Amino acid sequence: MAKMNFGGVIEEVMTREEFPLEKAREILKDETIAVIGYGVQGPGQACNLRDNGFNVIVGQRQGKTFEKAINDGWVPGETLFSIEEAADKGTIIMCLLSDAAVMSVWPTLQKYLTPGKALYFSHGFAITWSDRTGCVPSKDIDVIMVAPKGSGTSLRTMFLEGRGLNSSYAVYNDATGKALDRTLALGIGIGSGYLFETTFQREATSDLTGERGSLMGAIQGLLLAQYEVLRENGHTPSEAFNETVEELTQSLMPLFAAKGMDWMYANCSTTAQRGALDWMGPFHDACKPVVEKLYASVKSGNEAQISIDANSKTDYRVGLEKELAALRESEMWRTAETVRQLRPENN
Repeated sequence: MAKMNFGGVIEEVMTREEFPLEKAREILKDETIAVIGYGVQGPGQACNLRDNGFNVIVGQRQGKTFEKAINDGWVPGETLFSIEEAADKGTIIMCLLSDAAVMSVWPTLQKYLTPGKALYFSHGFAITWSDRTGCVPSKDIDVIMVAPKGSGTSLRTMFLEGRGLNSSYAVYNDATGKALDRTLALGIGIGSGYLFETTFQREATSDLTGERGSLMGAIQGLLLAQYEVLRENGHTPSEAFNETVEELTQSLMPLFAAKGMDWMYANCSTTAQRGALDWMGPFHDACKPVVEKLYASVKSGNEAQISIDANSKTDYRVGLEKELAALRESEMWRTAETVRQLRPENN
């Protein structure tokens, strides 16, 4: 483990220098890694493991996603199976189904979780709220987690670019005495940048908070609020979008991603610096009570229950598509389509 200073707090992290790919391959050389589910995280993790030289198979039900797996090079009967067949063959069961799907498949999956196997998640949801999900694994298997801090698409893209997406990891149950080695080897195998330790509970609460907060929910709410105010005051869609979204994503985010917010501020005009420094306080004070309310709702299990209830509805997908369509068809994101077409790389 490497000791690193994170803003004055010392944390131990695992990097590819301390845990090289060759070591990961040696640890998992006799394992069959069965990736169950080929939706959001499945393709990235399965393909990265395969490309890194691990013994990987995929378990997926028939349908569009099964066909996607075939298009990605998985061969029916050789490396692509039904969920039941893959779970039976695997010594490490990577459960990468959606939270709702985990609940529905759990009774089937349990039958194949024989002593000594490892059950792997990339999200702490099912285990943290097991009283609601019903996912209670037996004590004679390893229960482990590697949670990439981003989408499976990003994990795959960054892997192909020679980079890595940072991941958290946790061991919930160590039945074999080798759970930690299995976990770290898988974390390196899927192409993680560096790995930092967490627990299933901490990962689940931070993840749900982030998704509903700054990563997705809050960012859409803030962008839309500013866009609406500009439009209501006579600014054109192009001007409102460029000042709200395009400049943020194309110009400023790469700057603070590279060297921090202070460096981004330093590369903007003094007028922009002054305004940002003056207004970051009011925005913080307005937002923090909302984030505190959000975190409390996540920690109590309320957000998990809302998700479970919503995903359990037979018409959930229909309702979801309507909500996403409304977002897509809003003026701000229709404007985005035109702005993207006008970017120099598209002309």
